[in-house]
Amino acid sequence: MSLPEQAYERVNLLADPLHEYCSITKQLGDGASSEQALLDSPWLQRQRRIHQLQSAWWVFHTAEHSRFQHAVGAMHLTGRFTEHLYPSLRESLPDLPSQPLVVETMRVAGLLHDVGHGPFGHFFDSEVLSSFNLDHEDVGRRLVLGRLADLIASLRRSPDGDFAPGEWVDPRHVAYVMAPAELEGFEPPAWLAALKPVLCGPVSTDNMDYVPRDAYMCGVAVGPVDLPRLRHYMFIKDGQLVLHQHGVPALEMFLSARLYMYNHVYFHRTVRRIDLHMRPLFAATCAQLLPPGNPLDHLDEYLLLTDWSLLAAVERWQRQPADAEERRLGEGWRDVTERRLPWRLAYEAYHEPDTLGSPTVPPAAEIELAIREALPAELRGVGLAVDLASTAPRPENPAADRQPLRLYDPMSGRVEMEAASRLLVRLLPARTVWLRVYTDTVRDREAIRAAATEVTFRTGRRTGG
Repeated sequence: MSLPEQAYERVNLLADPLHEYCSITKQLGDGASSEQALLDSPWLQRQRRIHQLQSAWWVFHTAEHSRFQHAVGAMHLTGRFTEHLYPSLRESLPDLPSQPLVVETMRVAGLLHDVGHGPFGHFFDSEVLSSFNLDHEDVGRRLVLGRLADLIASLRRSPDGDFAPGEWVDPRHVAYVMAPAELEGFEPPAWLAALKPVLCGPVSTDNMDYVPRDAYMCGVAVGPVDLPRLRHYMFIKDGQLVLHQHGVPALEMFLSARLYMYNHVYFHRTVRRIDLHMRPLFAATCAQLLPPGNPLDHLDEYLLLTDWSLLAAVERWQRQPADAEERRLGEGWRDVTERRLPWRLAYEAYHEPDTLGSPTVPPAAEIELAIREALPAELRGVGLAVDLASTAPRPENPAADRQPLRLYDPMSGRVEMEAASRLLVRLLPARTVWLRVYTDTVRDREAIRAAATEVTFRTGRRTGG
């Protein structure tokens, strides 16, 4: 390391409302790349123009934060956790690269894990990318292995020091660890496989940043989230990420906070109502803004597609449409942006199936048909829509061999798989489902509510409204 005062020339501090300060490596003019160069690249700057919460910012008026802020926070937390885990990782797997290289590989994966998001985030995944059998992680990996590969491979330092001579960040390592799915044709080194759950596990640094960040920016009080305690009690044993039993209370607090955010922010009834109105507009809008075909074949145009560019386009279509399709889409989006939504909530129920594969929650189309059949004959053609919002807070089998987080019992001195299973089953349902029925008519809302209640009681669902 150079003289102490020169360290200030190597690292910048970014103020952050959650983490106080996040460090990034600066561009030094020595031929090496830096985190600053990655952050200043068009693909990272683009994330400033994509909301972190796809449509919830129309409901929670202060939720104006972006994917960029989350990316920096995820990089920071991933680095902190990796620094903490490195000594136990070295003890478990002695043949390791230097700590700066291991930490930087994980930091870059945290920074870039969402770089492939399109406008409106996961909504773009479900409404556009899914038709090509893709999601934002596929786009992100393509960028890491292509457009961003040279910047990544020329990194030579982390905020805490230089790599050992000859070391470099392999873009394949970043691509592998940034997404849960395996990377086709790539066999990860043991140290990288051991660290992947830090960013992609059930208690990941990705989650650890977005849960408190989203709560803070929405003005929602979810209770304490004790990340320092979680970090303190995590370690690597036999090549696996392990949580000491003493860290379980912090785990419970965090998982409860995450579930609260899903139930009351991400799946908020008005957020889902907005999504319901956007659904018939969204794919057609993106088709106007992207060339036909697979988005992976049109990355230059994908780069320019953000929340900002989409909303600017539809506002232009409202004022000066070029054709009937632009006029139709522009008018539809005006109803969204001015919150003139025809759908009104008529009924909601909350359900926790015993298992992920539980058959007790039929598809939305099947539920809608049953509700229509329960309505009086003259109302069966009424406007209604059934919305299912579901999440899986825990794996169906927490004791599976590939379960990414294991528990260490200090009484037995062993990693206890049954303890992990009992804990996660006790803390979390296998799945949660919000079933909501919306209608575009006020007059028939009570009849729809009565029909939906009859259907849900008949099928054994717990009602919430």
